[in-house]
Amino acid sequence: MSTESETVARQFVVDEVSPSYWRVTFSNGPVNLLDPDSVEQLAELITRIEESPTLTVVVFDSANPEFFMAHWDFQADQARVAAMPPGPTGLHPYVDNLIRLSKVPAVTISSIRGRARGGGSEFVLATDIRFAGDRATLGQFEVGVGAVPGGGPMARLARLVGRGRAAEILLGGDDIPADLAERYGYVNRVLPDAGLAGFVDAFARRIAGFDKEAIVSTKALLDVASLPPDEEFGPGLAAFFRTAGRPENAARVRHLFENGLQTPAGVEQDLGRAVGDVAQRPGVA
Repeated sequence: MSTESETVARQFVVDEVSPSYWRVTFSNGPVNLLDPDSVEQLAELITRIEESPTLTVVVFDSANPEFFMAHWDFQADQARVAAMPPGPTGLHPYVDNLIRLSKVPAVTISSIRGRARGGGSEFVLATDIRFAGDRATLGQFEVGVGAVPGGGPMARLARLVGRGRAAEILLGGDDIPADLAERYGYVNRVLPDAGLAGFVDAFARRIAGFDKEAIVSTKALLDVASLPPDEEFGPGLAAFFRTAGRPENAARVRHLFENGLQTPAGVEQDLGRAVGDVAQRPGVA
């Protein structure tokens, strides 16, 4: 089991339930934003998962029932992000993490309560299995603030839900409630919010009891058949860096901040609707 001293001030807190089953809980501020520290800490965690000789299944959940991972922090130090050295794939560590996460020699499960938009959506798309509570919301809202999604949802969603539905999610920029996400294949299934943790724990314990070699070899073959090639991810992040933060979209973002962006209330409650409303406001869009 992890000790408190090992996890203090960490965004990804690891509970080693057993040698074959870990539960990782994400916590970062009032709405669980992703930031440069998230990128660095996730890289360390992925290496730890890769190097475990006994680990078979990892469940990712959130300390905040309203926000699994809200999205990337709009106020993050962009110079620090740009200066990050490439990861083992040769790509920027943000997408390197997601590529590596999708291929770790263990089953990864997202247990989604609350909101997972933007980078949060990109994170869960990189896990093998996504279970959601019935109050969960997913989405890729980036076009609504004038940016291209950077973490590869174009490559992953098209394979999961089909081109047309991927276009609806990515180009509409709207929130996708849990029931619609399940119908589209964005998540595997939806459970009553109060029963989600128990269901996921039972499912993870089932996998943890199986032979690691059988699980890892089966997953590796599934990866070959279904994962996008690594080279699909670099152009998306390059497009994000090129489009995010442009001055012509500053008024959109400023309006969102004035109405509660990155706080638990206000537009974070209904961000898909909010970015659509901004697009209709004269002098803002």
